[in-house]
Amino acid sequence: MDQFKQISTFVDVVGKGSLSAAARAEGVAPAMISRRLDALEARLGVKLLQRTTRKIALTHEGTAFLESCQRILADLENAEASVAERSANATGHLSISAPAGFGRLHVAPLMPSFLAEHRDVSLTLNLNDRMVDLIGEGVDVAVRIASLTDSGLIGVKLADNQRVVVASPAYLQRYGRPESLDDLASHNCLPISSEGSQRGWVFRHNGRNVTLKVSGNMGCNDGAVLHDWALAGKGLAWRSMWEVGAAIEAGQLVTVLDEFAAPGNAIYAVFAQRQHLPLRIRAFVEFLRRAYARPDYWRRGVA
Repeated sequence: MDQFKQISTFVDVVGKGSLSAAARAEGVAPAMISRRLDALEARLGVKLLQRTTRKIALTHEGTAFLESCQRILADLENAEASVAERSANATGHLSISAPAGFGRLHVAPLMPSFLAEHRDVSLTLNLNDRMVDLIGEGVDVAVRIASLTDSGLIGVKLADNQRVVVASPAYLQRYGRPESLDDLASHNCLPISSEGSQRGWVFRHNGRNVTLKVSGNMGCNDGAVLHDWALAGKGLAWRSMWEVGAAIEAGQLVTVLDEFAAPGNAIYAVFAQRQHLPLRIRAFVEFLRRAYARPDYWRRGVA
């Protein structure tokens, strides 16, 4: 029980932004909150937070631990709710937000199956690439592909998001296969570009992440267009596996420079509350987790 209380206190402190705010919410003295955090850090042997009574900052270890703690607490609440509400049905309207490209491929096609399982639920799916304000815009749950920086939101990891460099077999046959990062300079690369600014490609090299600006005769701010150009043999593209996995499985694209792949941002479902979460939201998040956990999902998609 003490260990669980320490973990829940850690998550509450991060979510509320300070020890004093967490203490007020629980109705205890800040010193009690501080003692729980001290005990947790002592038990783990790492520093999780740089803190005062008014301000906290996560350490690197704390950031990694927070994700695990949020998942544990969410799983526990889902388990309790499953027992408590096993005879109940998910009901009501669900407002969902997702990135446009990902949503078209990996959220929208799954929704008929979700509604077939939960016949008393209706939904609205809003696809756009801006960061929506869940509370201000009345969104129940958002799918995000990013490092979670808004500690006021609860995030449940749905899947990893691997980035790969791909090209068509025809392109590689004509121009050769790059074997090192330096080789990219001699290839036609297809970067994400917008208003004269290019988003670099991120790799892991000599134990650290490096961002490279690549060159080529075509760039675009739309990832789907870059995908199509790569399929047409126009150059190398740096894309997410969720986008190109099916084309790789079909032999239409080939990955290169795999040994330099950097860790990607994960795919999360985020929502604004943890306590008393409506069953329809829990059901939706669990539905996506099950779908994305299929071993072959990212290679063949939902078809």
